[in-house]
Amino acid sequence: MTVPTSRRNAVALAAVCLASLMFGLEISSVPTILPTLETVLHANFQQLQWIMNAYTIAVTTVLMATGALADRYGRKRVFIVSIVVFGLASLICGLAQHTLVLIVSRFLQGMSGGAMLICQVAVLSHQFHEGLERARAFAAWGIIFGIGLGFGPIIGAAIVAVSGWQWVFLIHALIAIATTTLAVTGVRESRDPDAKHLDIAGIATLSTSVFCVAFYITQGADFGFTGPTGLAIVATAVLSLVAFVIAETRSARPMFDFSVLRIRAFSGALLGSAGMNFSFWPFMIYLPIFFRSALGYDNVAAGLALLAYTLPTLVVPPLGERLLLRFGGGIAIPVGLFVIGLGFMLMWAGSGAAHVTWLTLAPGCLLAGIGLGLTNTPVTNVTTASVPSARAGMASGIDMSARMISLAINIALMGFILIAGISAWLRSALPGTLDAGRLQELAQRIAAGAARASDFPELGPLPETALQDALVHGFRLVMLYGGISAWILALASLVIAGERHVWQRQSRSGNEPCCVPRSSS
Repeated sequence: MTVPTSRRNAVALAAVCLASLMFGLEISSVPTILPTLETVLHANFQQLQWIMNAYTIAVTTVLMATGALADRYGRKRVFIVSIVVFGLASLICGLAQHTLVLIVSRFLQGMSGGAMLICQVAVLSHQFHEGLERARAFAAWGIIFGIGLGFGPIIGAAIVAVSGWQWVFLIHALIAIATTTLAVTGVRESRDPDAKHLDIAGIATLSTSVFCVAFYITQGADFGFTGPTGLAIVATAVLSLVAFVIAETRSARPMFDFSVLRIRAFSGALLGSAGMNFSFWPFMIYLPIFFRSALGYDNVAAGLALLAYTLPTLVVPPLGERLLLRFGGGIAIPVGLFVIGLGFMLMWAGSGAAHVTWLTLAPGCLLAGIGLGLTNTPVTNVTTASVPSARAGMASGIDMSARMISLAINIALMGFILIAGISAWLRSALPGTLDAGRLQELAQRIAAGAARASDFPELGPLPETALQDALVHGFRLVMLYGGISAWILALASLVIAGERHVWQRQSRSGNEPCCVPRSSS
């Protein structure tokens, strides 16, 4: 019996939305359990960073490869396999009893999650053809993704309070079963008949370069940024990036087709992908630390406070899609990034108040979340609609790679800025009291929310708020970095793709995308 198209599309959309819910929850719920992992698994600040970074770096290693695999072997097939592996990896994470095991299993979870994410976008692009239907599907996907991200902090905190940190991971093993069933039933198979091979050279060189950059930022203070090890890592990153560019330009069927960068709408949207991950998403990893350690909230209260940052992402995506249809990505995306940057500047101002509270940060948190909602789904829609439908897997691979590469690097970079800001405050407040090694150790422990003045007797008597003041100073630098970065990328996106467009609805035929930007007269 043939399933009606409308019903099958609804089932496929449900599968995609559940998959996006899992992916979003794994990004936003894990930061709230990091203090618990620090205690239970005896993890230090760098290990806590790698529990997050293992996931995001692993995502980058498979994004464009998944696009090529899905184009060649079938998007439905790869989607189902990625869901099953994600469920199994989540099970391993939940059963981990050692930090190293958790980091390795998080890497496996990230690889399957990245594959799952790419297939979500490719499935939506193929399954929903008409412009309005497509816009509604992407809006629903964005809202559910936002639910996972928005409620992840409070869900993670509640799970820890009710049962244990393990269920933050184990819950996905159950969701994966339902998602797999829906995907088998509703998703239509599609592939690119011209996809003939997998770009192994491109995958290896890009993954090596990204890993080296993140490792250099995260671990550089230990082995020396300008020492032989540090310089060797930098050289490896640069040479790997050069090798990646050479491999892709010489490949007959590259996973990263540089020719699409000549499409101004695509390039402008790509800067939007990066802009969100220079600001909003990596900061969500660290914001729970601010609420707990600087403001003294418990896990549940910190999760509730984070809702001001994430809840706007639930309600604003439909408005973002309307702006896209009305003004085009060249205007809608830079506006969204500008609003994110303005939110960060308001958080920076609020954190400088004499008495910092949740209320002083709330206006900036809300505005940053609104900006994210205005940016996220238009970016995804523009990147996939700007290229021929047969290359939807490749386009979504480039889009998500830009997101996850910038996210992985900025998780590390924001952590570096946070520790550097804390160290600078301590150095000025405690001149000559600590040597460089002990200063770095204290800064890392403050950043992790675990420092106690009594652990450092050489400091002598300190004001009660000294460590809190150092943490606030470090966070203010991170907020400033996020705001300026969002504004710079908003300007770049506007310059590249800022010509006003309206979005012309067009049925798919041949190699034409369903929604193409058309210059307005």
